Amino acid sequence: MDNRTLGRTGRTVSVIGLGTWQLGADWGEVDPADARAVLDASVDAGVTFFDTADVYGDGRSERFIGEYLASNPGHGITVATKMGRREEQDPANFTLEKFRAWTDRSRENLGVDRLDLVQLHCPPTPVYSSDAVYDALDTLVQEGAIANYGVSVETTDEALAAIARPGTASVQIILNAFRLKPLDAVLPAAREAGVGIIARVPLASGLLSGKYTAETTFAENDHRTYNRDGSAFDVGETFSGVDFEQGVTAAQEFARAAKEANPELSPAQAALAWIAQLDGVSTVIPGARNVDQARSNAVAGSVPPLGETFDAAVRDIYDRYFRAAIHGRW
Repeated sequence: MDNRTLGRTGRTVSVIGLGTWQLGADWGEVDPADARAVLDASVDAGVTFFDTADVYGDGRSERFIGEYLASNPGHGITVATKMGRREEQDPANFTLEKFRAWTDRSRENLGVDRLDLVQLHCPPTPVYSSDAVYDALDTLVQEGAIANYGVSVETTDEALAAIARPGTASVQIILNAFRLKPLDAVLPAAREAGVGIIARVPLASGLLSGKYTAETTFAENDHRTYNRDGSAFDVGETFSGVDFEQGVTAAQEFARAAKEANPELSPAQAALAWIAQLDGVSTVIPGARNVDQARSNAVAGSVPPLGETFDAAVRDIYDRYFRAAIHGRW
């Protein structure tokens, strides 16, 4: 597994991490034994970065990770959590008092005295430009509740606003073969500032696995069912905001290009490896519902360069299928 420095945290993390939204049961029910098995398999495969949030299963994901950390002393794992989505999305709620309460809860869930990295969880846009917000985050660092802070964003403009702040250690943003806008300005700005980039939704909610058809359905409590119109949260988080049927067709083209680039990789592995090989990306955080997925994802962190021909194919697919509809939106 290749490793990178996670921006201003100075921590070394695996280029393929583990996103743990699914451990909160927001993608369907999760058995505790299965959750532990996924964490074990990921670490065994070289993963040293877990990403979670206080809102995933209302703390369930954090608690799973906390139990794992307690059972594996000397683990060497960096855990990033997120805060700010458990209350009304009003900029007035993003205060030092609230931050203290939210981080105290996460510290309890994770069983740690100090959080490695706390990210604002896609808050209202004005929050990214608030001096008071960054002052409050700096205070948490000074008090020892958190070691570093970053942001999770929905738009590239939000990412650029956060990167300009000297205390921002990392930016988490949707980046995948169907969502290329961060390549224009965000990655160059992050590289110049020394800010880490955490690439989330790397498989476009599974579309890039190449396993879906237009007839594929998902569980009622899976966000790929209930949030296709953005009624629960930003629609860009589900299938990266692309039309599902169009995404299925584009994914078939992507799979053919991936096979030509490296026939030993699955489409999902190629999708992850392509992101991981972008200059400026610190870590990529696919989720994993089972041990096989966890092991398969980790393979993407150590494959040879996919090459310019494949990169050109990715950009061509994006231009033809998605640029007009989504490039200007996020």
